[in-house]
Amino acid sequence: MKDSDSIDPPEQCVGAVILAAGQGTRMRSALPKVLHPVAGRPMLLHVAHLARVLGCQPIVAVVGHQAEQVRQAAGDSLAFVEQSPQLGTGHAVAQARPALADRVERVLVLYGDAPLATAETLRSLLQAGAGRALALLTAELSNPRGYGRIVRAEGRVVGLVEEAEASEAIRAIGEVFSGVLCAEAPWLWTHLATLQPHPNGEFYLTDLVRMAALEGLPIGAVQPAQPEEIMGINDRAQLAQANQVLWERKRRDLMAAGVTLLDPGSTFVDAEVLVGQDTIIHPNTYLRGRTVVGQGCELGPGTLIQDSQLGDRCRVVMSVVEGAELAERVQVGPFAHLRPGARIEADVELGNFSEVKASVVGAGSKAHHFSYLGDAVLGKNVNVGAGTITCNYDGVRKHRTVVGDNVFIGSDTMLVAPVALGDGARTGAGAVVTRDVAPEQLVVGVPARPVPGKGKQADAKETEPRGQP
Repeated sequence: MKDSDSIDPPEQCVGAVILAAGQGTRMRSALPKVLHPVAGRPMLLHVAHLARVLGCQPIVAVVGHQAEQVRQAAGDSLAFVEQSPQLGTGHAVAQARPALADRVERVLVLYGDAPLATAETLRSLLQAGAGRALALLTAELSNPRGYGRIVRAEGRVVGLVEEAEASEAIRAIGEVFSGVLCAEAPWLWTHLATLQPHPNGEFYLTDLVRMAALEGLPIGAVQPAQPEEIMGINDRAQLAQANQVLWERKRRDLMAAGVTLLDPGSTFVDAEVLVGQDTIIHPNTYLRGRTVVGQGCELGPGTLIQDSQLGDRCRVVMSVVEGAELAERVQVGPFAHLRPGARIEADVELGNFSEVKASVVGAGSKAHHFSYLGDAVLGKNVNVGAGTITCNYDGVRKHRTVVGDNVFIGSDTMLVAPVALGDGARTGAGAVVTRDVAPEQLVVGVPARPVPGKGKQADAKETEPRGQP
């Protein structure tokens, strides 16, 4: 159970530049475009992941609009340079030169809003660029509107024309340039310095194609297996399309790895989720974030699992699990809610309308109906009766409840924290426990009081031989 992308370092030292400076006004969002999630991961980090899988080092993101927010979201996973003012793609790549020069032999240029390329396609691009000054990622589109067109002569790439500057004949060409390219570093830096501004004042990276062609240099070109790989995301409709593409890829990968999806179209699994062999996923199930699922589990229907870890042979039905950790053979649901910090040990059963937050539930324990366990530690083989609540919040602070092994908690018990129940303790139905309960002691009532003769000391006396002094 591991990520299907394996790192395959290129033969030459390759650095990556990810262009992520755009504002993305068509997204109509306060969030920078490159931070919008696709299949659970910000699209910038999808692209960075691809560069990392390819063995690129360093990976430099060129930022501009809301640069600080982008930096914070990516953390230490990327190096950053800022483009200010923003004067086009050629100018943007040039800003990365100090972070890359003399450290790499080739440069791979990617786009932070184009997360759909596959590692296989980009490996092919690097291979096509070996020994060439320039290699391009192109695609044949039935509707090439908005893209620069690739011009060929006798099958060789000899030029690239931006749509705004193209004649009708050029616009009829279906092969387009994605913007993604690989270039020899010395050639790239030299030619970026000679780019001329277009009428709008911007420097275009695409002019490199014309330069290479004028110098008579062979230009490599690679097309992806699916044209969707070059799609950039500029609005919410394209964002939805990209989610569907990555979810569908994930479904295929899971089924190929031995996971059963009973209705793939209603199963949504994020990019970073790992699922073990022989797990069965029912319809309307969502596995999100960095969830890890063991082998032989059964999930759903109607289940959401977020940023959680599940051991082997767990079963979660019509429930929500977020930020939780489940050991082996845990049964959850229906209609249960495991909140962040829940740690559920082996063979636990949590039934309908059971809620657990920031608590440990010991191995073999059961809470079958209508209970809330918050800021608590339960031992092994605890029976939690219907309606049990840990009263953990006094309006100012949270308090802890500690329950020993083999404790029986009667229905509708209120455990008013801070409170502790010793091993083998018992509470009667409706008890309000405000004080610690000794091991083996039975307490009942409001507030709960020990029942005479129903405790460890009493039981010990009853077993003494009669007639002894």
